[in-house]
Amino acid sequence: MDVSSQHKICGVYDDDLGEPTLLTHFPKVDQTTLIRYLFLLSFYSTHTLIHLPKPLTVSFTSLAFATLSSQKMETRSFYSLLFLLLALASLNSVHGQGTRQGFYSTSCPRAESIVKSTVQSHVKSDPTLAAGLLRMHFHDCFVQGCDGSVLIAGDNTEKKAFANLGLRGFEVIDDAKTQLEAACPGVVSCADILALAARDSVVLSGGLSYQVPTGRRDGRISQASDVSNLPAPFDSVDVQKQKFTAKGLNTQDLVTLLGAHTIGTAACQFFSNRLYNFTANGPDPSIDPSFLPQLQSLCPQNGDGSNRVALDTGSQKLFDLSYYNNLRKGRGILQSDQALWNDASTQKIVQRYLGLIRGLLGLKFNVEFGNSMVKMGNIELKTGTDGEIRKICSAIN
Repeated sequence: MDVSSQHKICGVYDDDLGEPTLLTHFPKVDQTTLIRYLFLLSFYSTHTLIHLPKPLTVSFTSLAFATLSSQKMETRSFYSLLFLLLALASLNSVHGQGTRQGFYSTSCPRAESIVKSTVQSHVKSDPTLAAGLLRMHFHDCFVQGCDGSVLIAGDNTEKKAFANLGLRGFEVIDDAKTQLEAACPGVVSCADILALAARDSVVLSGGLSYQVPTGRRDGRISQASDVSNLPAPFDSVDVQKQKFTAKGLNTQDLVTLLGAHTIGTAACQFFSNRLYNFTANGPDPSIDPSFLPQLQSLCPQNGDGSNRVALDTGSQKLFDLSYYNNLRKGRGILQSDQALWNDASTQKIVQRYLGLIRGLLGLKFNVEFGNSMVKMGNIELKTGTDGEIRKICSAIN
């Protein structure tokens, strides 16, 4: 499947192939069984939509009441119906606390396209910016909510906190904001620009698109001291769960959102402790012994810690399942990443994403990542008259 078209379709996820695919061998089912499948699939809000072929007609007031008339159900027609209902479920589920899909459809119709083209231009010149923008959105949402506070420059701001010193992509947000202010002055928030840029970065890296509810307003507070509650590379699963729960996110969101590490790199200083004197007997025993020499050569003992290593060995620029497969092999880079495989409560979710289950139950990571991103994107929002719409993303008005 052409990666560039993935965001335009929805399909059944085949873990063996590592991409969305139409599985052509699905048994004929009666209406009762079909409805059961529809209930199951209604929990997976997905992306855009497809076609309803002429042999089928559907009428419903909700997913709970769907009727099907067809002389003979063919596989293609069956999937088209499923895809239609998935899309309708998506339209009903994409909203948040005061945000909504298409918030700027009247006030600034080109808002999303301007952000998209800006991200495309920058990522084309430097593909590593995709991971940078995705990480920046995460760091923004976990501190003061998704309000663009991480973008504010100045002494003692979030941007200056140690955990944020490696953030990249500020110039992309500034570029998009300049263009949006020219097209629609004082309308589009920096927080929304960042949320949209994160989604576009996923798509440009080969992931599926997802609808981003907009309508966030920008915060006026940015303090380095608030960054201490960010999930850290040394956190245990229990600590990570506590931090995610505090933001209204569950264990599946934790495992899913850390899947963003399928793209990007980490500096040696954030994991080199695992390579040498992690225990009294030496390196972290959860590291694959055959992988350890490679990491040690990239991050020599007593080095300066600035060397960068791919978080997803062998697939650092592609948004795929390789990250989870590396965890299974003991090749997770950060201690907090590898812990997902070492803890039973999170390992089962990783296994589900890596499972060999075909068909309906195989629709997993790519769709769930979008769902969790939307959920994270609605943390502690400022909407309505709260906050402001910054004229420049790096400074409050």
